[in-house]
Amino acid sequence: MPSAERAPDAAAVWDIATPSRPGRLPGVGMAGFRARTADLVDLSVVPYPAVTVAVDLGDGSLAVADTSGRRQAGSVVVGLGPSGVRGRGRAIECLQVRLSPLVAHAVLGAPSQPAGTVLSLEDLWGRDGARTGERLREAGSWEGRFALAEAALARRLDEDRAPDPEVAFVWRRLVASRGLARVESLAAEAGWSRKRLWSRFRAQIGLGPKRAARLIRFDHAVHRLAAGHGAALVAAESGYVDQSHLHRDVRAFAGVTPGAVADAPWLAVDDVAWSAPAYLSAA
Repeated sequence: MPSAERAPDAAAVWDIATPSRPGRLPGVGMAGFRARTADLVDLSVVPYPAVTVAVDLGDGSLAVADTSGRRQAGSVVVGLGPSGVRGRGRAIECLQVRLSPLVAHAVLGAPSQPAGTVLSLEDLWGRDGARTGERLREAGSWEGRFALAEAALARRLDEDRAPDPEVAFVWRRLVASRGLARVESLAAEAGWSRKRLWSRFRAQIGLGPKRAARLIRFDHAVHRLAAGHGAALVAAESGYVDQSHLHRDVRAFAGVTPGAVADAPWLAVDDVAWSAPAYLSAA
């Protein structure tokens, strides 16, 4: 989990590990983080179009708070597009797994929770959640941890809980278009009414399709901002009407200005930890 340093310096504060080979599960990304400092970290989490599982591998000080301020420690699951979520802890060491919402629905054992929701993994997986955390802490290497995490996800994968093919189709098209595809047109292509798509998509993804499209577009835009591109250029390239439109969306999702979100430490490590965002979609 990235620290509260400014973006240009944040990546240097962390030792970041990634799997040496592609995972066998589509729509899943993993990274390990170990802080080089014991200083207190308290930061806002920039929303992502993925469901996140975070396993505390350190001394238990890491906690994640949702929009209501309720805190969860240990292994937590953060719903899609977590606006208002904060992380806090010292000497942090953790394993993060980002899941496409298509995979999350089939793996976590419950419908995708609403944006901003933080749940304990044990609430979803019971004793298996606790045992998985213990095994990950005992593993002697990051590669061992990645293998254990992938095996745990594979055990819990239930094809009977897979989202409807129509929902999966719309999600993949939204990702491929970076959130610019017209949802009404996608509903027609899927052969569903607007009402049915909205209902099933929200139940299985965790957000309505238009909000999901906005989140995907926002994700692309803020990574362009973090790469040093100006707000006007990013707005034009990302499909916003103008710079003010981009400003409003960044405010709505992250609660800050485009300039401030460009310095967000969560974004600073993405090129290192999540350079191939396989978690965005699923085969």
